[in-house]
Amino acid sequence: MTKDVKERERVVVRFAGDSGDGMQLVGSRFTDATAVLGNDLATLPDFPAEIRAPAGTLAGVSAFQIHFASRDILTPGDRPNVLVAMNPAALKANLGTLEKGGMLIVNEDSFGDNNLKKAGYERNPLEDGSLDDYQLVRVPMTTLTVRATEGIDGLMSKDAQRCKNLFALGLLSWMYGRPTDVSEEWIERKFAAKPAIKAANLAAFRAGYNFGETAELLGVHYEVKAAPAEPGTYRNVNGTTATALGLIAASVRSGLPLFLSSYPITPASELLHELSRHRRFGVRTMQAEDEIAAASIALGASFGGQLGVTSTSGPGLDLKAETIGLAVALELPLVIVDVQRAGPSTGMPTKTEQADLLMAMYGRHGESPLPVVAASTPAQCFEAAIEAVRIAVRYRTPVILLTDTFLANSSEPWRLPEVSELPEIDPAFATEHNTEGGFWPYKRDERLARPWAIPGTPGLQHRIGGLEKQDLTGNISYDPENHERMTRLRAAKVAKVAEDAPPIHVDRVEGAEVLVLGWGSTYGAIAAAVRRVRRGGGKVDQAHLHLLNPLPRDLGELVRSYRKVIVPELNMGQLVKVVRAEYLVDADSVTKVRGLPFFTAELEEAIRERL
Repeated sequence: MTKDVKERERVVVRFAGDSGDGMQLVGSRFTDATAVLGNDLATLPDFPAEIRAPAGTLAGVSAFQIHFASRDILTPGDRPNVLVAMNPAALKANLGTLEKGGMLIVNEDSFGDNNLKKAGYERNPLEDGSLDDYQLVRVPMTTLTVRATEGIDGLMSKDAQRCKNLFALGLLSWMYGRPTDVSEEWIERKFAAKPAIKAANLAAFRAGYNFGETAELLGVHYEVKAAPAEPGTYRNVNGTTATALGLIAASVRSGLPLFLSSYPITPASELLHELSRHRRFGVRTMQAEDEIAAASIALGASFGGQLGVTSTSGPGLDLKAETIGLAVALELPLVIVDVQRAGPSTGMPTKTEQADLLMAMYGRHGESPLPVVAASTPAQCFEAAIEAVRIAVRYRTPVILLTDTFLANSSEPWRLPEVSELPEIDPAFATEHNTEGGFWPYKRDERLARPWAIPGTPGLQHRIGGLEKQDLTGNISYDPENHERMTRLRAAKVAKVAEDAPPIHVDRVEGAEVLVLGWGSTYGAIAAAVRRVRRGGGKVDQAHLHLLNPLPRDLGELVRSYRKVIVPELNMGQLVKVVRAEYLVDADSVTKVRGLPFFTAELEEAIRERL
């Protein structure tokens, strides 16, 4: 039958099912196919922390949202236009996100009495009229998948039913004209060693695609044209991959072998996994026995002349604090990647938050300042990682790089840079005496950075440790005046980092008296909200910080030049406290602590209220 084709500028699709239904896999495959077509895109994986919550319950629901468009987009979208619900629990947990009148595609085979009870339904929502506000499409996905896989030698019935996620992928691929070869080639590679499973997944995927093409339930499919983009080579990356590539690029540009020591913790573990795949670039990784050891091993690597990196999330950053303080005292390069998550304690391990800013800035004993850099988008994690390494090496200091769960797991197109465009990072190792007849390990250059001498360099033996150092010689000192001098020198060195920072980029419109100031992963939602406010006639400017300690030199002048400053944060208001304290500006705080990123509509409303 001939079906209508409608063009759409943008679409938000959300896949939801049990955590064993493969929703993250389906979302990733759909994303890759979308990237091949040249759409701009942004994704939002959402999954439980439990390894395997009880099947069919709300606690076990896993979801993946993708926003794709024929124009530039900034967020994964507020409300899906299409929700694919594989069972009643997925429907109940996600129906509230679906726009009114949106399309709801359900696996009706899963709506039996037992699953309805587990999800807390007293009546079947497919039958009681409660879904009348939506375009309900009931598809017997399990039945059709089993039928499509009949006759495959060696395939168990249970394995056949597990392929229903590929049926859903095929159906959505047809609806939005996604290329089939991308998904089929992935299936061929993934299950090459399991012929029966490979055949079943291919059959299920094709059955879903053919169902969309032939079934009368769906009389239309949609076209989303490619988005205009700057010429170049693009790949789809999430924040974890971009961070890993940034660290590798910094390693290459500095000539320092990359050594990452880490202890598994959600969501930072994926950085360890990603870097462990790149031995051909001289990357070495180590899974330490605990967080304290991970930080200490990385610092030891730095002492040995390598690029020492350690990664963690909030609870692990607590444990690394003592070693980070040691790195401050030793004045050695060390990069600490903190992939923030909802806390306190173990909190919500798979949910996002921006609540580690004050800990990164001040969460150590004694006067121990260090630079703090924050990434703003999944792709920008690449640049942020390089910048963190550049600062650490140039100023001989530990640097904390803040990302978060949203950035780490979400993905977007990334244009591969030219290697020649990347900044050079010169470790400038000490190779000879720097004073008459000897070597002073704390004799500083114009940036107040001390020499970095690799152990074993002839004539450059020096003492290290956590006890206070005598200025210049590095000998142990309890002298009061020396301690104050060293404390102020370390602080002045960190303050000098701001001298390298470029002026804050401000997205301005004429006549604006309100500034929206953000940091970290709020960038996309803030920028999208500002766009909407401007389209409605509102005049508002936007600025986003990447260097958070020290603060940019021009920030004080900037915030004092506006009648009102609005600071949206995924915490209880941490940057706003710093802005108020440093510049005596009555900045207005907009906060959210639900384990979710900001929605554009939320910030648009907040900005309009304050205009």
